[in-house]
Amino acid sequence: MATSNTKDFELDTAEYVEEAFERCGLQARTGYDLQTARRSLNLLFADWANRGLNRWTISQETLLLAGSLAEYPLGTLTLAVTASGAYSLGETITGATSGATASITSLPSATSMAITVPVGTFQTAENITGATSGAVTATTAIVDLSTVQSSIDVLSAVVRENSGATNQSDISIGRVSRSEFLNIPSKKTQARPSQFYIDRRITPQIKLWPTPDKVYTLVYDRLVRMDDVDNMVNTPEVPFRFYPCLTAGLAYYLSMKKAPERTELLKAVYEEEFQRAAAEDRDRASLSLTPSARSYAII
Repeated sequence: MATSNTKDFELDTAEYVEEAFERCGLQARTGYDLQTARRSLNLLFADWANRGLNRWTISQETLLLAGSLAEYPLGTLTLAVTASGAYSLGETITGATSGATASITSLPSATSMAITVPVGTFQTAENITGATSGAVTATTAIVDLSTVQSSIDVLSAVVRENSGATNQSDISIGRVSRSEFLNIPSKKTQARPSQFYIDRRITPQIKLWPTPDKVYTLVYDRLVRMDDVDNMVNTPEVPFRFYPCLTAGLAYYLSMKKAPERTELLKAVYEEEFQRAAAEDRDRASLSLTPSARSYAII
């Protein structure tokens, strides 16, 4: 018997909904049934983010660090302007109409500048003045915060020196907690950063210590949220091995609204599928343990 010789099995949102309703002993018959299922599916994705499951959405980001700036968006924020060449790295810019402020982290092109998270909201076609250079330009678009706001967490980070050169080197930096960062007494110290703290607000930021004393490159692995399901023909952003977990989770969420008598059973199935998927999604790096002589007392 010949096999199909295909490996393209994939479900769209409507098929997940149909399967989930069937597990509840029901059928999706109305437009509201589809709407409530789509809402449950997006809430399920938020639950996966809290559990750290969607590791397939990890992206490696590269961020230029400007000397004297310690706080950066978790991602890149770009302000589009008519001309950016006269501005200086690290200087504060202010919107003439909005009063919004930010600092320039890099100048990626002649008509754009990468900035820190703005205080306030820049408006389109307002004049922007640099505090150090005195340069004035006009914005051509609003700042899009969505990419940064899609960040969930940072898994690891390094500071790169001599980027692109034969002597390029990556130095690992450690993560500290909010309280540890708060209790650093010398936050204005400038040197190569060795620690970072993730401020997980709506528009998350990464805070570095020491403050960069020159231009470095920060390279970090960022965990981002999955794409939303907006309609029934969308294909959820999950790899093949997570299809059972997604289906079981959606059936469990729907049962709480549509078939509460099956909720306990469907929850157990979902948690089993989740544990299996989470275990499969782990890193498989080799582990090496070296005992320390300091653990032993000499008598």
